[in-house]
Amino acid sequence: MAKSPHRAPERPTNGHGVPTLLLIEPAETGRRTIREVLAAASGMLDIDHVTTIKDGVARLGQNSVSAVLLDLDLPAARDLTALDELRRVAPKVAIMILTRAADQALARRAVERGANDSVVTDQIDSRSLVQLIAMMFERRASEEQKFVELERAEVTLNSIGDAVMTTDTLGNVTYLNAEAEALTGWTRSEAFARPLAEVFDVTDGLTGQHAQDPSRLAIEHKRKVRLKGNYILVGREGNETAIEHSAAPIHDRQGNILGAVIVFRDVIVSRERRLQMLHLAEHDALTDLPNRLLLNDRLARSIALARRYGRRLAVLFLDCDRFKHINDTLGHAIGDQVLRSVAKRLTTCVRESDTVSRHGGDEFLILLSELDQPEDAEAIAQKIVTSIAEPHLVSGHELQITASAGIALYPEDGQDAQSLIMRADTAMYYAKNTGRNRVGFYKPDMEAPAIKRSSIDSELRSALDKGEFELFYQPTIDLETGVISGAEALMRWRHPERGIIAPDQFIPAAEASGLIVPMGRWALREACRQAKAWQDAGLPAIPIAVNVSALQFRTAGFLEDIMRFLAESALQPQYLELELTESALMVDNASTMSLLEVLKQHGILLKVDDFGTGPSSLSYLQRCPVDVLKIDQSFVADIDPQPESAPLVRAVIAMGKSLGCRVVAEGVETKQQFAYLRAENCDEGQGYHFSPPVNAATFERLLSNAPYALPEVKN
Repeated sequence: MAKSPHRAPERPTNGHGVPTLLLIEPAETGRRTIREVLAAASGMLDIDHVTTIKDGVARLGQNSVSAVLLDLDLPAARDLTALDELRRVAPKVAIMILTRAADQALARRAVERGANDSVVTDQIDSRSLVQLIAMMFERRASEEQKFVELERAEVTLNSIGDAVMTTDTLGNVTYLNAEAEALTGWTRSEAFARPLAEVFDVTDGLTGQHAQDPSRLAIEHKRKVRLKGNYILVGREGNETAIEHSAAPIHDRQGNILGAVIVFRDVIVSRERRLQMLHLAEHDALTDLPNRLLLNDRLARSIALARRYGRRLAVLFLDCDRFKHINDTLGHAIGDQVLRSVAKRLTTCVRESDTVSRHGGDEFLILLSELDQPEDAEAIAQKIVTSIAEPHLVSGHELQITASAGIALYPEDGQDAQSLIMRADTAMYYAKNTGRNRVGFYKPDMEAPAIKRSSIDSELRSALDKGEFELFYQPTIDLETGVISGAEALMRWRHPERGIIAPDQFIPAAEASGLIVPMGRWALREACRQAKAWQDAGLPAIPIAVNVSALQFRTAGFLEDIMRFLAESALQPQYLELELTESALMVDNASTMSLLEVLKQHGILLKVDDFGTGPSSLSYLQRCPVDVLKIDQSFVADIDPQPESAPLVRAVIAMGKSLGCRVVAEGVETKQQFAYLRAENCDEGQGYHFSPPVNAATFERLLSNAPYALPEVKN
C-alpha cells in the first residue's frame, strides 16, 4: 500500500535501529570527553568519533548520520565557519553544539547561525545527554513535519482556481496565494502587513463607493459572510475585475479569532467554469457527443414542434457489430479510440440541425429533426453504415467494424420520445439479427430479439430475484512491490441463455430504470461477504472497491445499507472502498458533504473514479474527504506509444500526492504504460497488463500466490 503522507521522516540508523551520531571532538580536552560520557549509551547510540573538522566533513559525505555533535573546544570551530561547512554538506542533519559554561554566548551565536541545539558539557552525565539528544531529534522531526504540512498547504492553495487572502484581527494582510497575487497585482511579500483596503481595493459596481471590509464583517459576526452584489476589484496597476467574494473568521484551537480568510474569484472565469460543468453534464465524457439527457430534451422539443407544424422526424438507433471482440482482444483503451472514431464519422454524415448522441457502450442515437420523406432517413442511415465500415486507423491497427441501424418515424411509429427510441432499438436488433451491417425501418410485426429492450426492466428484476448476477474482481497492483493491494468488484450477468453478459450491455438500462439501486445494494453486500470470507480463509486482507452510482449514492438509506452490510459480514470498514464519479461528488450541497464525512468517520475509504474526465477542480477535492484518485484509462492510453504526450497523467499524480491521496491508474494494458507510471511514482495500477476481471475462485488463487512479477524498469 502507499505510504502515509503524514509520516514523519525517519532518522538514519546503522541497520540495527540505533541512531548514528558523528562526534567531532578533540582527542585531548582537559576534561572528561563526551566520547567517554556517551560510552554508557552504546546500546542506544552508535558513536562515530573524529578529531578534526576536515575528517568530520569527509565522514558526513560518506555515511548516513542522524546528528552531529560539534565541540567548540576545537580551534577550527571557534569562528563558526566549520558550522557553515557541516550544514553545506548535510543540510538536513541535526547539529548539537557542545560547549563549556564559559562559552555559552558563542554557543547561542552558533544556534542563531544554523545549529539545532547546544548543551553545556560541564558536569554532564550520560543519561542527561542522551535525553537532550532525544529531545533534539523530536524537535527536528516536528519541525520537518511542520515544513511538509506547510508545503502541502502551499501547493494546495496555489493549485485551486480561487484566490485566497488572509488578514490578522487588525485588518492587515498576512497571506496571498498565487491566484490572489495575479488578481490584485500584489506579491505576498509586498502585501504583507499592509491594510486590507490597500491591497484588496473593492468598489460597488452600482454606486462606485468602496465596499465594506469583508474581513471585518466576518470577525464581527463571527461567521462566514457572503457579499452579494456587483463588486469590482481594482488591481495595483488600475485594471478592473468583476469578482464575487466571501470571508470567514480564522480560529485557534481555543476558539479565539486570529483573523479572517477571504476567498474571491473572477466572475467571468467562474461563469465559464459553470458553463463547462453544464456542458459536461450534458455530454458524453469519452466522445463529447450529447448524452441521453440532452438527446431526450432535444427529442421532446422536436416532437412538440413537429406536432405543431405537422412535420415528420426520425430516430436512428445504431449499434456497432461485434465491438466486444475489439475490447476483449485489444483492450478497452483501443476500444475507446474506436468509439471516438465512430463518433467523428457520425457527425460528418448528418446535418447541423440533427443530433448525434452516445446512448451507452457502443450504441448511438441520432435525431433527424426535419424530414420530407421516410426515404431521406434511410439515405442518411445508409450513409452512416457505409462510413463506419471504412477501416479505422487506431494506434497502428487497421480495424474493420460494421454497424446496424434501426429507424423509427414520427408520427407513424410513436408519439413520444420513449416510444420512438424503443422502436428504433427494436428495428436495430431486427437488422442485426438478419445479417448485420444494414439498415431497417421499424414495423409493428417485427419479432423482438431474445432479450427485448422493451422488457429489459423485467429481465433485470428477474435476474436479481433469481441470483443471476455475479461479481468479478480485478486486482489493483502496488507498482513498487508487485503485491495485490486491493480489488475492484465488477458486476456480470450470468444469463441462462446468453451466458456471461458484460456490464456495458445492461448497466445503462439499469440506471435509466432505477434498478441500479437494488443491484448496487446487492453488489455492496456481496463484496463485503466475499472480502470477509477471503480474510477468514487466511488470505491477505485487502480492500474491495465497489462502484456506486450517483442515483444510489443519493438514495435515502444508503448509509444505513452500508452499515448493515458491514455488520452482517463482520467486515472492518477499512476494507470497503466506495468508488464515486466526479459528477456525484461535485454536487455542492450540505447533505452530500455530511454523508461523505459520516462515511469517513466510520473508516470507509472513498475513491474518485475516472478522475480527470469531469470538471476536475481541487476546490471540491479539498472539501471532500477523498482517499484515492483513479486516473481515467483514456489518459493512461495516451502514454503509449509516446510517454511525452501524456502530461495529464503526470499532473494528476502530482495533484494526488499534494493532497495526500493514493493514486491508481486504471486501464494499464502495456509494459510501456506500466514503466511510465512506476517511474512517475504512481502508487497502484489496474488493467489487463496485470489481470483482466476474474471470478471469485480465480481471484482467490491470484491472492494466494506470490507477488506479481514486476519487470525491471530502467531509469
